[in-house]
Amino acid sequence: MNDIVNYWGFLTACILLNLTPGSDTIYIITRTIAEGKRSGIVSALGIQTGMLFHVLAVSLGLAGVVAHSTMLFAILKYAGAAYLLYLGIKMWREPLVIDNPNLDKLPLYKIYRQGVITNVLNPKVVLFFLALLPQFVTSNLENTFLPFLLLGLTLLSTSTVWCIILVIAASPLGCLLRNNQKIGSWLNKICGTIFVGLAMKIGLEK
Repeated sequence: MNDIVNYWGFLTACILLNLTPGSDTIYIITRTIAEGKRSGIVSALGIQTGMLFHVLAVSLGLAGVVAHSTMLFAILKYAGAAYLLYLGIKMWREPLVIDNPNLDKLPLYKIYRQGVITNVLNPKVVLFFLALLPQFVTSNLENTFLPFLLLGLTLLSTSTVWCIILVIAASPLGCLLRNNQKIGSWLNKICGTIFVGLAMKIGLEK
């Protein structure tokens, strides 16, 4: 598309950005180790669905409202932190049960929903897209919907591939740890602590 400047440069930037660990990466790896490959993949799909929400918001111009509203930005930020805090405390209070396969994991639809919510409630993703996408679109372009959408979907595609790679890599370690009942219980507490740490990080960041 002629409205996009240096698409291949943008694709390279996407790959490099995916290799940089962030909150989503930690969330997906933690969920994979705690509950297995299927849970990790579903959580990754939830994260990507949330990212798609941000892509559409930026493409439609809705993200600018969040970026220029201190109150709305703060509401999303603290809501996201509170949700991660809730998930972390819940993992502490509900230890992993290895003996019963029906109890050791959350239903997949809940894991997917959690992934969507944690990403949608992260306003930093909106600011990231607003800062990055215009750099690769022709200046003074009046209608940026299609260029922004294409660039956003490109980043989404590379991110999805990378997330699946992370899940596949983390899954064997999770299986090894969960096979021991005592280790499995501590693993759930450690993962819950990581979620609490992510909540504090998001809540305290300026």
